[in-house]
Amino acid sequence: TVIAADQPGIIQTVSTVLKIHGGNWTQSSMSSLAGQFAGILLVSLPEENTDACVAELHELESEGLTVIAHVSGETGDAEKTNTYILDLVGNDRPGIVHEITTLLAAHKVSVHELETSVEGASMGGGELFKATAQLVVPETADIDQLETELEDLANDLMVNIRFN
Repeated sequence: TVIAADQPGIIQTVSTVLKIHGGNWTQSSMSSLAGQFAGILLVSLPEENTDACVAELHELESEGLTVIAHVSGETGDAEKTNTYILDLVGNDRPGIVHEITTLLAAHKVSVHELETSVEGASMGGGELFKATAQLVVPETADIDQLETELEDLANDLMVNIRFN
């Protein structure tokens, strides 16, 4: 994970360290928001270079980059899951994300990706909260029950939820 004030060259700086140590950048998700940059990435490294690479990445803190490195291992037999998309639109108010994620967690649903925004409502003023989430749902989950509870919550929150 890399966090820093947004500026040109962050990714180049990290990728240079990885290249020096024989690293291969395999997967990432990076974003800039409110002047801050955050990225999470997965790299593969020769085992004998891992410690030196992590140490050099931590040295980037002198350049204003916060780097959190974690050596991941095999995940073993992962539970079988299905992926769903949840779209939500409604009048903005505090607590929407908390209430939705509380319900999802109760069903052992993992939020794999979440994008949110608040936009001015075109009619009648106010602000609209919009969210799109990629959900990872265990195959053992009762999807009908989850959909029913999401619909009930949507009514309570006065939002529209689409789950597919």
